[in-house]
Amino acid sequence: MDWPARARDAATLKDVDALVADCRACPRLVAWREHVGRVKRRSFAGATYWARGVPSFGDSSARVVIVGLAPAAHGGNRTGRMFTGDQSGDVLYAALYRTGFSNQPASVSKHDGLILHGVRLVAPVHCAPPENKPTPEERDRCAPYLARELELLSPSLRVAVVLGAFGWQALLATLAGAGWELPRPRPKFGHGAESAVSHPDGRLLTLLGCYHPSQHNTFTGRLTPAMIDAVLLRARSQSGL
Repeated sequence: MDWPARARDAATLKDVDALVADCRACPRLVAWREHVGRVKRRSFAGATYWARGVPSFGDSSARVVIVGLAPAAHGGNRTGRMFTGDQSGDVLYAALYRTGFSNQPASVSKHDGLILHGVRLVAPVHCAPPENKPTPEERDRCAPYLARELELLSPSLRVAVVLGAFGWQALLATLAGAGWELPRPRPKFGHGAESAVSHPDGRLLTLLGCYHPSQHNTFTGRLTPAMIDAVLLRARSQSGL
């Protein structure tokens, strides 16, 4: 079954989410996510892992999307929710709370009462990849999910905050494939980078770059709380929230 191709006909975001959860389009990723769910990390030995495609999460009328990379093996792949249960998620959700996008500063499970306001967390790849490195082919195979989500969000969507160069390139490719007009040369990723893209129907989308809240970036000080807050506050302003 070609799960990603079916996303083009999904009527709602919930329909896209259901396709993502059932998707088995990438054999390497399916094998890895299920292996991790069986073997588990010692600290989560008693947990039941989701070990499936991880759907996007957040407001179905979002003005802002945050584009990540892929679920973490022992984070989203365990909990079943984007950026939940790992240190990158801890950083991101704390920042979303500080900047008014979330009702609470932490996320530990799908059932912890977290609600996002005006923002939706999406990703170019929905399965945990080995070494956190999906291949370009896996990214491209997963692209119809992101494309359909952006289309369904189009009545409200104004800003995309992109966490890292992988997500930046994936988003640009997805937008180009959907008929958006990109600047030439294509804008380069950087923390604080900003660019606008337009659609022939008159829609505009502002892209904002932010370093990914990975342990490497946060532990070394390459990304500080003030830096991520500044990008998210810019997103609020640009989106009209």
